[in-house]
Amino acid sequence: MPVRIHPLDAHRVARAKRAYATRRVNLEQATGLLADGYGPRAGDVVLARVEKIGQHKRLELVTGRRADLHEGDEIVVCYGNRYAPDQFEAEVGLDLSPCDLAAAGGIAAKCLSRHAKMQPATRIAPVGVLAHRDGTALNLEQFGLEPRRAPPHRPPVTAVVGTSMNAGKTTTAAHFALGLSRQGFVVGAAKVTGTGAGCDPWQMVDAGCVRVLDFTDCGYASTYLLEPGQCVAVLETLIAHLCEDDPDAIVLEVADGVLQRETRALVGSPTFSRLVDHVIFSADDAMGAAAGVAWCREQRLDVIGVSGVLTAAPLAMRECAELVDVPVLDAQTLKGGRWLPASVARQRRPRAA
Repeated sequence: MPVRIHPLDAHRVARAKRAYATRRVNLEQATGLLADGYGPRAGDVVLARVEKIGQHKRLELVTGRRADLHEGDEIVVCYGNRYAPDQFEAEVGLDLSPCDLAAAGGIAAKCLSRHAKMQPATRIAPVGVLAHRDGTALNLEQFGLEPRRAPPHRPPVTAVVGTSMNAGKTTTAAHFALGLSRQGFVVGAAKVTGTGAGCDPWQMVDAGCVRVLDFTDCGYASTYLLEPGQCVAVLETLIAHLCEDDPDAIVLEVADGVLQRETRALVGSPTFSRLVDHVIFSADDAMGAAAGVAWCREQRLDVIGVSGVLTAAPLAMRECAELVDVPVLDAQTLKGGRWLPASVARQRRPRAA
């Protein structure tokens, strides 16, 4: 069936609630809608109507505000895949039939499974994929950062990796960045993998980072089902662009656990070993922390500490301390920034007042 291109009312798009994941897209370039016969790709920007409210009752806007959703609302989101064991497993469908809002940051996909604590996903009906004048779809990749190689001389890069979703990686990264900032470091930060959402980058902004990027800035709605080389390119490009601001330190968050396909391939890659100087491992229990530290060392990574959900329990921290030979870092220790190993601490440079 040939793809039909319908005229687009610019005012209709302007009135729609626009999701965080689409923030880099220039909607003024949209002049039409691809509808019948079009097979969407990850990253395609789509105008959709909310059909039935489910798990996600709010949409995170480009500003970071979470807007209430109502049945009948029109929203601008993008197609993408999602890997979230604590929430939804979802993939881009083959056509523009009704699908799901798989993430509050604005991910449209067909949900394949969900955690037992989750309600059914909010159902949406695509109106059409936004199209350029030449009939090609608007896609996040067209608006991404220029791919670059990281410079040979760069500040120390510390990555936070962990056992799984909700192991405390974002909180660990934000507290670590805050501690560096309080010690006078100029800090850049990035979330390298995951699903498009602003809540994690905003935490890094609030922790004092001078510039914060994520994989959506490289043109991807999510990193689930990307090829390993694409994830490696995201890592290198994000570090390269952060280096433009001449920071004293760079902090990275790598989403999901080291058993997840894309995370495992990225963290185990030669490029990760070349670009990442230190790792903090985040876990929800002592056994996970011990196994994670051992796995990272098998990848020849320098683990400088353990943190995460386990640090909420003094007993779990004591258990962990008996199993690992690196500091177990709770929130106050991270935020204070005084525990830093010499290899990180000596990188701080005097700055003009």
